[in-house]
Amino acid sequence: MNTKGRFYSQILKLVIPIIVQNLLSAAVNSADVVMLNYVGQSSISAVSLASNYANVLFMVFYGLGTGATILSAQYWGKKDLRAIQVIEGIALRFSLLIAMAFSAFALFAPNVMMQIFTTDAELIEIGASYLRVMSITYLCWAIVEVYLSILRSIGMVTTSMILNIIAFSLNVFLNAVFIFGLFGAPRLGATGVAIATAISRIIELIGCFIVSLFGSELKLNPAYLFVRNKVLLKDFIHLSLPALANDISWSVAFSMYSVILGHLGTDAVAANSLVVVVRNFGTVLCFGTASAGGILLGNVMGENDMARTKEYASKLLKLTVITGAIGGGIVLAITPFVLHFASLSDTAMHYLKYMLLINSYYVMGAAVNTTLIAGVFRAGGDTRFGLICDTIDMWCYAVPLGFIAAFVFKLPVLVVYFLLCTDEFVKWPWVFKRYHSGKWLQNLTRDDLFEEQEKAQ
Repeated sequence: MNTKGRFYSQILKLVIPIIVQNLLSAAVNSADVVMLNYVGQSSISAVSLASNYANVLFMVFYGLGTGATILSAQYWGKKDLRAIQVIEGIALRFSLLIAMAFSAFALFAPNVMMQIFTTDAELIEIGASYLRVMSITYLCWAIVEVYLSILRSIGMVTTSMILNIIAFSLNVFLNAVFIFGLFGAPRLGATGVAIATAISRIIELIGCFIVSLFGSELKLNPAYLFVRNKVLLKDFIHLSLPALANDISWSVAFSMYSVILGHLGTDAVAANSLVVVVRNFGTVLCFGTASAGGILLGNVMGENDMARTKEYASKLLKLTVITGAIGGGIVLAITPFVLHFASLSDTAMHYLKYMLLINSYYVMGAAVNTTLIAGVFRAGGDTRFGLICDTIDMWCYAVPLGFIAAFVFKLPVLVVYFLLCTDEFVKWPWVFKRYHSGKWLQNLTRDDLFEEQEKAQ
């Protein structure tokens, strides 16, 4: 098989399970919104605002998972399982520590967490109830996300997909049970969504232990938490901290969009909550391609085949442009159905229509940047560029622009939203320049990882 055929064969094996997982995740989020649509606009808005904490935490886990995935993918290319075990333990130590902090706040100070996003007493009460239950979910999520990230990096994307299918299917089913009071269960509304999520995450965690025992070379072993290796810890921190800071900086800044819209009224918040669901479907294909591409490039770099890595990166970028265009088309195709079935106020429906149109082209900007920054660059350990680029773009451009447009010039909601959605395109010149420079191309593996430890013993 020639190089081109081999690339598409390998990327297809990785990308299909990842896309299925992303689709399921988007489907669960949309199911939450659709079901809460029958409960009331306040429930939709409250869950949308409270979910910003889960979004931030997801970015934390994604950042930690990035460091683990970068190193694991390259060491898998080198066939060094022992190094991957150490990397898993390092990532789990960090993820559990951060999850404990979030869980403590969600359990003991949920009202304070909601007051950051809104002053509406009803939304604060609903959101606080949701966050208390979610405190359990955060702890399970810390373990699941790290373990599944490493499974994907060693090519076990189908196993990861199956676990996600079980968890997400259960989540949707339990959402219906607790929101609508099926089978004699109480009608719990927004709190029911949190309970469903917590139960499904617990089941997913149990599934991870079962896979670890019977279906994987890589175990989910608590003993890995206590394995020490200074070289790998240094490499992990060097890669993960910029990625983690990048993802936190980006996600907190993106949450500021919700803060801005939240202070422009519940109509804007409700419309945006539906838009986020539709955009998630639009970006599933391109984000899946970016994740799969990062794993594949990491494996090839671990084999020290830099010529093939550059060729694969070029093919990946072309594929991303195509998937970005398809994603925009998906947003446009879904729009009429959303407008038909949405049960919002007239003002919110007006916002929803034009926000969806804006997102039909916004998807392309997000697709290209995600593939290059979070896929290609990170595969070679270039995590620092993304931190600098996204921080400047979001905190020096998009967030200040949004606040000034909304609260200084008091521009209409849709104009503010349009300005916020220029953030992805502003950074294109710098991202493409970095790509063409080739500075991201590095083999990160080492040959003498355990020599000093063994000598000491």
